Amino acid sequence: MASDLTFPSIFLLETRLTDDERRQLKEQIPSLTTDVGKAQVFLGKLSTRERAQFELRRLGLATIEEGRHRRTATAPTVAEPAAKRRKTGAQTQSPIVISSSSDDEDTVEIASEPQTPVKVAKLAWFTESVARGQVLPLADYTVYKGWRVQQEPSIASSSPAHASQAEGILKRAQADATGSQHGSPSRRKKFDGAAAAPPRPTLARTTTSEQDLVEHMPPVPEFLHTIYACQRPTPLNGPNERFVEALKTIRLARQLMGDKIGIRAYSTAIATIAAYPYKLSTPAEVSRLPGCGPKTAQLFREFQSSGGHVREADDDEADAKLSVLRLFYNIWGVADTTARSFYNRGWRDLDDVIDYGWKELTRVQQIGVKYYDELQELLTRAQVEAIADRVLEHANRIHDGFQMVIAGGYRRGKALSGDVDLIISHPDESATHLLIGRLVLSLETAGLVTHTLTLSTANSERGQEAVSWKGNAPNHGLDSQASGGVGFDTLDKALVVWQDPMEDDGAEKAEKTEKTEKKQTNTNPHRRVDIIVSPWKTVGCAVLGWSGGTTFQRDLRRYCKNEKALRFDSSGARSRIDGSPVDLEGFYGSDPAPDMLAAERRVFEALGLEFRPPNERCTG
Repeated sequence: MASDLTFPSIFLLETRLTDDERRQLKEQIPSLTTDVGKAQVFLGKLSTRERAQFELRRLGLATIEEGRHRRTATAPTVAEPAAKRRKTGAQTQSPIVISSSSDDEDTVEIASEPQTPVKVAKLAWFTESVARGQVLPLADYTVYKGWRVQQEPSIASSSPAHASQAEGILKRAQADATGSQHGSPSRRKKFDGAAAAPPRPTLARTTTSEQDLVEHMPPVPEFLHTIYACQRPTPLNGPNERFVEALKTIRLARQLMGDKIGIRAYSTAIATIAAYPYKLSTPAEVSRLPGCGPKTAQLFREFQSSGGHVREADDDEADAKLSVLRLFYNIWGVADTTARSFYNRGWRDLDDVIDYGWKELTRVQQIGVKYYDELQELLTRAQVEAIADRVLEHANRIHDGFQMVIAGGYRRGKALSGDVDLIISHPDESATHLLIGRLVLSLETAGLVTHTLTLSTANSERGQEAVSWKGNAPNHGLDSQASGGVGFDTLDKALVVWQDPMEDDGAEKAEKTEKTEKKQTNTNPHRRVDIIVSPWKTVGCAVLGWSGGTTFQRDLRRYCKNEKALRFDSSGARSRIDGSPVDLEGFYGSDPAPDMLAAERRVFEALGLEFRPPNERCTG
């Protein structure tokens, strides 16, 4: 029981909490306070320092992050008089003071040791503490730690000189407003031209017909009131697909510029609108959807009034810097952080990368540059299936009885794919142990794999068990199209470059002799192929973990963590309470799944989720 534990004073950050969660937490937290000034810990559903700072600012609480202040020997002028301290006998501590210097930059000073710091922690700290029956160390869950600060008195009240300065500023502002009557010629000239002053914002007009549409809006589907995208049906091609694509353009720009909060906000809005089953009619209809605020509604107003264009998306497409960042980001093995690093070095095209940074590139990135144009070519469904058939054929040459699922965008129904994601498994666990090395060697010998860039046997090395609940795997995507998250190296996996033999032309034909092949120059494009090997006992987790859109996968992990106290990834599930493996597929109940897709359905059922076919997991 939470009431049996001694928690510090907690202020609940209610952003992203459902009504039920908010009510339950208020009943459960024994040390809950609504006084920001008394709170020792701010608790909420957040995971980044930036978001924590934003939530504190929203509460009107000014803080400075720990480690960003400087100490001084002289106490600030706002400290209590020495006589009063002697009279009370109390040892007061001077607060942090933010003062403005002559160059308009804030200076942070501490005259003595500050009081208790402000700590913002993940909600999991409280829920997992209750689950274990003890208050866990807060440090493991702290998102942000800082000191409360107070602003130096404003210039209007700090001194007569400052008051005079303020009065002068007001007079100059009045002169600017009245134009030729009071402003100087130089100041009038600055604001005369159309380009000099920002345009006056226009009012958002609502017509009678639009008001009629508002009154007859369809009800928001019940499934959209859930906070997890893995609980919603999200089709590949929804009625608002064009607007969603515009939002994706803006989200990519935010990602390339390193705006983590913007990425999360746009991902949430995109997932909601993609799942909305009706064609949007008005901005009001957008703003009422969960995860879509005034900003999204305004973007839809632009989209609607301009015949399907959003100015911000169009500007992002035309922006010269973003164009270069997209070029670098599309190099295989280059994430957004690396793309920005290339740009900041002054590089502007692939020739710059080759001329100035070739030796610094990883092998994956070198291959990505070498075959850049070929790897940008998309594969048809028939081409994906042809590659899959060849891989499965070679697996069954090693040990008969392997099964395969083509995952990724192909499984979600996309007509074209950027790469091929293949999951292989076998009911006999000894068949999957260390298979990946033998399989890749067989494909290389046949001339189908030209480069092996990554080959991991991490799962075999740990006995084909689920990854540690502490999350000791590298930080890569669950899906090859995702960036971030967990799961890339938790299963045996090979990331290879594929090239069809000349005689194939994308279709399977009889092999020619090795002598004939050497006389030909292979002009078939190189392709990216990921081969994942899963043991049968957790193959349902593997198929699920590689088949959903990015937001679907993100929310699936969040759901497992918050609702089931599980750590989930493509290698299986473990309890977050004691770290023990959790059987989601009935494998140890002497009733193994008959095939890989049946195993995936069992995972949905065990997690308490309604089964969603892959073509309803297209969250973007």
